[in-house]
Amino acid sequence: MSAPAEAAPARVPVMIPWLGEEEAQAAADAVLSGWVAQGPRVAAFEAAFAERVGAGHGIAVSSCTTALHLALVALDLGPGDEVIVPSLSFIATANAVRYVGAQPVFADVEPDTGNLTVATVDAVRTGRTKAVLVVHQGGVPADVHTLRDRCADWGLALVEDAACAIGSTIGGKSVGQGALLAAWSFHPRKVVTTGEGGMITTDDAARAERLRRLREHGMNASAAQRHASSTPVLESYLEVGFNYRMTDIQAAVGLVQLGKLDAMVARRRVLAARYDELLRDVPGLSPVRDPAYGQGNFQSYWVLLAEDFPVGRDALLAVLSDAGISARRGIMAAHLEPAYRGHPHGPLPVTERISRDSLILPLFHTMTEEQQDRVVAALSGAARPSVAGG
Repeated sequence: MSAPAEAAPARVPVMIPWLGEEEAQAAADAVLSGWVAQGPRVAAFEAAFAERVGAGHGIAVSSCTTALHLALVALDLGPGDEVIVPSLSFIATANAVRYVGAQPVFADVEPDTGNLTVATVDAVRTGRTKAVLVVHQGGVPADVHTLRDRCADWGLALVEDAACAIGSTIGGKSVGQGALLAAWSFHPRKVVTTGEGGMITTDDAARAERLRRLREHGMNASAAQRHASSTPVLESYLEVGFNYRMTDIQAAVGLVQLGKLDAMVARRRVLAARYDELLRDVPGLSPVRDPAYGQGNFQSYWVLLAEDFPVGRDALLAVLSDAGISARRGIMAAHLEPAYRGHPHGPLPVTERISRDSLILPLFHTMTEEQQDRVVAALSGAARPSVAGG
């Protein structure tokens, strides 16, 4: 009688949100309270998040995409205006510019961080440029202090797409601190999640007040304010607005998640450091690193393949998949997607290189050393095919 076959090891996922009983209870409490739409928990989450990132105001919304849209609406951008964006970003960054009728202008990025710099922005700046939308790519902080100073000299607004960057720092201070406008994501692949959801942070009280109106159809009195009033409130609609609200159920989860942030970032940095050590002897791979001016949260741990790596990026993803490992292609390039076919742009060599040759490896708080070892073994085998094949 033959021995029973050993069960194949469980697949290594690319990401698992850190959610548990505390979040489940917080969501249940919100449901049982009878107030599930935007209300007191949203207000508490806004205050806690703004305090955490060192901003004066937080405005919770339905996603980071809607946060970016409202940020550009609040700057009164529209047709005829140009906004400089990286092509190397999730497509929502460029799409938000199109939502207001403005023209996204794609700039290249620096190879070490995948982020815009003063030089790459200046290379595509024109007399029609009104704003720059800088992304903290994959949680790697951009050098926004230098960009802020130069944008001020140029008379341009600088908006920060901090979708991936909660817990990342610049000079020891949170990404987003001092930002004119910063947009954040709580998608399940982000470090802090509410399932879906987003936030805008700003120090400008008047702009924050307008953003709160814009997310709720342009009303001058929110549902929570009307409910709290002892006398009837007849709201007015001051401008064309949107339905971009967050629910109290999501905010309840977000408050719990925010309390875990330090532990989550610390754990991700420990795992990233172990990847660094294990991958040191694997030829042809360049892992993402912290820039000299700050620290990332390792929302994504991505590696860049050398141009002479034995297999291409897509083939390497297949190798990993065959080994029971889920990975993802690296950061997309919006200008190469069908939605932006024919959109004018200049040379974007670094963007195209990173987009073509990078991939995101599994990283999540419960990841074990055995799982990491499996990932590295598969990468090592692909990097040394003759050794792997005997």
